[in-house]
Amino acid sequence: MQSETRREPMAQDTFHTDASQGHDAYTRLLSEIRQGRLGPGDRLTETELAQRLGTSRTPVREAIRLLEADGLVTHTPRVGAVIRQLDYAEITELYEMRAVLEGTAARFAARAAYPSEIDEMAAINAEMAAAKGDVERLYEANRQFHDILRNAARNRFLLSAVQAVQKTLLILGPSTMEEGGRAEAAIAEHEALIAALRAHDGDAAEAAMRAHIEAAHRARQRQLRKRGRE
Repeated sequence: MQSETRREPMAQDTFHTDASQGHDAYTRLLSEIRQGRLGPGDRLTETELAQRLGTSRTPVREAIRLLEADGLVTHTPRVGAVIRQLDYAEITELYEMRAVLEGTAARFAARAAYPSEIDEMAAINAEMAAAKGDVERLYEANRQFHDILRNAARNRFLLSAVQAVQKTLLILGPSTMEEGGRAEAAIAEHEALIAALRAHDGDAAEAAMRAHIEAAHRARQRQLRKRGRE
């Protein structure tokens, strides 16, 4: 009887494992950046992160590389990898680009959105109204609302551009939904957008989305000023 031949691990298997673990570490670090647990100027030390995430240094190194490619991490001499800091002008520029891109997405969606997508956006907005002070739930529902809108625009290049801006904004930390009155205002702004989409009014949809992003920018500025005083 022939004995079974034991298959030795191949370099390709190791590569795929490291890549998978690296992506997992990347996702977890992105979440920590969004939650404010990792903030601008914080060092990313491979040894410390590997221990905290329960993995080896190789996936952590890959995660840092991906964050650097996203523009979220930079290398500082004699310090190493750190979470990038955005100055006031950069934050303003990001929100200006977001207003342009998401305003355009709203215009396109007024033309291309399916009724079922608009209904889903309305249902999510109702969920936001019911969430009240649950910031995490509000954040997630708001993210879903904007994801549906962007997908309804039916433009892959626009979607890619918006996602790049959104990822950079993660550096700013926690959602503005925790700012007093912002959630209620956002829900009302969403209602105006939904009405424009149902009417297939591209001008009104773009104007509603631009107003929504500009209001979010003002809320972000208040949040950052408050954080600066703490």
